[in-house]
Amino acid sequence: MSRQEALKVAEDAGVDLVEISPNANPAVAKVIDWGKYQYQKMKEQQKNRQKSKQSELKQMRFGLKIDSGDLEIKLRKIRSFLSDGHKVRIQIFFRGRELAHKELGFTLIERITSLLEDDAIVEQQPQMAGRNLSITVRSK
Repeated sequence: MSRQEALKVAEDAGVDLVEISPNANPAVAKVIDWGKYQYQKMKEQQKNRQKSKQSELKQMRFGLKIDSGDLEIKLRKIRSFLSDGHKVRIQIFFRGRELAHKELGFTLIERITSLLEDDAIVEQQPQMAGRNLSITVRSK
């Protein structure tokens, strides 16, 4: 169909002639209502934005003297965060003279990562920031 014929058809229907693929041979055009098309496209983008969930950075704090039972409870909570698609910052805080024994914090971090190795990947290596030692993990 020639360009003039297509324009005539679009004008008779009261809609627009929109070029879809200009690089094709011959060029591809559609006879559509441009305003309605833009509206539908905008609504579709809004729906996609609502469906896509931003992953949050959750945080779990551990004391240096945490017991195995408490550790298991916190690890269970971390696993639920990971299954929801969130990243988790695991933070070990040092109180008072505990700061003189940073190696205990690093061993606790190693213990936690070994317990989470089936569910998580370490994204950020252990890092000291003030009185806190932290790592970031994400789900596999």
